[in-house]
Amino acid sequence: MSFIEVTVTASPEYAEILIAELGELGFDTFQDTDNGFQGYIEEERFSEDALQEVLERYSFAGEFPYQTKSIAKQNWNEEWEKNFEPLLIAEKVSVRADFHPKPEGIEYDIVITPKMSFGTGHHETTTLMIENQLTLDHAGKRVLDMGCGTGILAIMAEQLGARQVLAVDIEDWTVENARENAERNNCTTLEVRLGDAAVLQGEAPFDLILANINRNVLLEDMPVYSQLLLDGEPLVLSGFYTEDLPILQERAAELGLIFETSRNKNNWVSAIFRKTATK
Repeated sequence: MSFIEVTVTASPEYAEILIAELGELGFDTFQDTDNGFQGYIEEERFSEDALQEVLERYSFAGEFPYQTKSIAKQNWNEEWEKNFEPLLIAEKVSVRADFHPKPEGIEYDIVITPKMSFGTGHHETTTLMIENQLTLDHAGKRVLDMGCGTGILAIMAEQLGARQVLAVDIEDWTVENARENAERNNCTTLEVRLGDAAVLQGEAPFDLILANINRNVLLEDMPVYSQLLLDGEPLVLSGFYTEDLPILQERAAELGLIFETSRNKNNWVSAIFRKTATK
């Protein structure tokens, strides 16, 4: 299996917008560059016409030059290792590759090898989700991580004391990667499952649900999250922009999910909702 790497030249303001748009086209992994960003998509899902259509949609802001390159799956590690740097989140969580030394004086250490999966902690949404996780009680909880990518949030949940974690993603290589990362981090309570919200049918309720996907999928799947979340427990969402928050708040309220708080970084948002008790 091969992937297409698309390197786009764009200002930080429009890079964020274009990343969100390309995510809708099936791009699963992004990394920043000095002049814009790189996005990756499975070769058979790539459409240059669709890419050009997105870029032309924002032509009022100028041109967005791009280059494409085919990358074999087995060469992905070489590509990301060129730019991957260890990360420290909230002065508590270390996110690193196995070729980085373990830092001293941190509470949580997560070792990740992405292999085309989204979620190294470097993207704002992953960082924001982890920052929100640090504010929530995971001890003895049953946790769901939807759109798990590398499995970083699920791994964080286990390290925070969750008794059982289910991680779900729609891409087979992502599921494979999340399982490898779970093993790499000595996880014992984490199950990784292939599929979308439909695979949750018949599941027992969860004490905490994490979903870092995108606005449209969140809006579509929120009824499932509400149904599976125990009364009084939190739902943590990300993958959307500041201007999208009111839309998600309105949908959540319709489902008995009350907005509590949010944090943002570079216009990306992670919000915490809580399910109201059933009368």
